[in-house]
Amino acid sequence: MPLRPLAPLSSDRVSSLSRAAPRAARPVAKVGTPVVSVCVVNWNCREHLSRCLASLLRQPQGVAFEVVLVDNASTDGAADMVARDFPEVRLLRNATNVGFSRGNNQASEVAAGAYLFFLNNDTEVQPNCLAEFVAYAEAHPGVGMLGPKLRGADGEYQINYRRKPTLAALLHRISFLRWTGLFRGAYHNYRRDTFEPEGTKTVEVLMGAAVFLPRAVFEATGRWDERYRFGAEDLDLSTQVGRGHRVVHFADVEVLHYGRVSSRQNIRFSAPNVTIGYLHYFRKAGVSPVALTIYKGLVTADAPLQLAAKLTQFAWRRACGRRDKAAKSLLAARGVAHFLTRDLVRFWLA
Repeated sequence: MPLRPLAPLSSDRVSSLSRAAPRAARPVAKVGTPVVSVCVVNWNCREHLSRCLASLLRQPQGVAFEVVLVDNASTDGAADMVARDFPEVRLLRNATNVGFSRGNNQASEVAAGAYLFFLNNDTEVQPNCLAEFVAYAEAHPGVGMLGPKLRGADGEYQINYRRKPTLAALLHRISFLRWTGLFRGAYHNYRRDTFEPEGTKTVEVLMGAAVFLPRAVFEATGRWDERYRFGAEDLDLSTQVGRGHRVVHFADVEVLHYGRVSSRQNIRFSAPNVTIGYLHYFRKAGVSPVALTIYKGLVTADAPLQLAAKLTQFAWRRACGRRDKAAKSLLAARGVAHFLTRDLVRFWLA
């Protein structure tokens, strides 16, 4: 089956998807056993979630599919919105926020599809994207994981694949080390050196906003590691899948990704867990306990500097009338403050 490259999302296309009303059209999901199970974990993103589900269910996808949604104790009415406006969605409600990995595993446990598509709640898909994924996977049985191109609402491509991180790359984030430039090359090599959105290619790590796997591969490689509550779990899954299968950036499918919507709304949850998630990743990657202890010490020493820098940045931006930028600085400061006051012990015990 030849693959039809999808046109990039135009500004008109982004606008039309963003305006899609949940009741605008009858669902087009096919009846019968699903080929693909789309798994979505949600926390307090009702409006974005509505657009995500509309893009899946109100457009043809070319294969039989289902949507399984796990709501992590949202307080904005998101779960009730799904039950009301998207009754075809299988909805699981958690009493607490169990995290991204556990939520995805919950969805996979009740999913019936031979393929699993793990999709962030702040995304929108194009018509027939599921059929494109299935066609490529069936034509390339050695592929264990596929990730589409990601484009932001600003029209720019987002980095959706990287190399595996090294401890040196993460040390570049330490303020007093970044000023030296000592680890700049390692960080650049990890984050940006190889990124090119066009062209389907084998990569080391896919970002977790949208990943497509055969169920058999997902189960055989251990599923999402639930020690990751939020952050670095996509690095881990890519690494585990990549041990025996190809991990592929699939350029024929493009997904609109707003990015960091849930994490910004709940910075006190996301920021510390991202930092702790990297510790889990490096330990599984074989980094020595001594090196990890040194890294913990550097991160701990740097946190007050980060907090002071973000608060200073907030004050300066506020004084200059840059209120949107100031709000982002204050949000980052709150995340660092929560790490220092509430999660530092958990960080050292991780």
